[in-house]
Amino acid sequence: MNLVIRKALKSDAPELHRLMVQLISKPLQLEEVEKRLDFIATSPIEELYVCTGEKSEDLAAGHERLLGALGFRVRENIEDYTRYGEISVLVTDKESRRLGVGRQLVEYAEELAAARDCIGTWLVSGTEREEAHTFYKKLGYEITGYRFVKAGGKS
Repeated sequence: MNLVIRKALKSDAPELHRLMVQLISKPLQLEEVEKRLDFIATSPIEELYVCTGEKSEDLAAGHERLLGALGFRVRENIEDYTRYGEISVLVTDKESRRLGVGRQLVEYAEELAAARDCIGTWLVSGTEREEAHTFYKKLGYEITGYRFVKAGGKS
């Protein structure tokens, strides 16, 4: 399959919504995706890319079906003066898995990181996503720590 990765557009909102609903386990409104796209469009650090394929039925209907999406940003560590590329979101359409979409998106993130003088690439994955963990390990990623989260804005 011929895959194309490009920056996300506002017109991708319905397809991005479809993908994000597959990723998260809570309701998500299309308007929330549109707001996020507006934020990313004006952010100096947030980037969002989409992966498309050439499916004749989608192209004939005038629609571009998204096979995956990649959020990317550069993280600078103050404590040791290092810079990493962060994969802030990675989602592959459930019907397009095992076709190389996820691998190509991760490789694209690694290329973005290298082009920005990063020393590596990292991501956070939910503890329940064991299949994704296996995928990341196959790509050479290692588990190096924990993420601690406290809900709410006040102590």
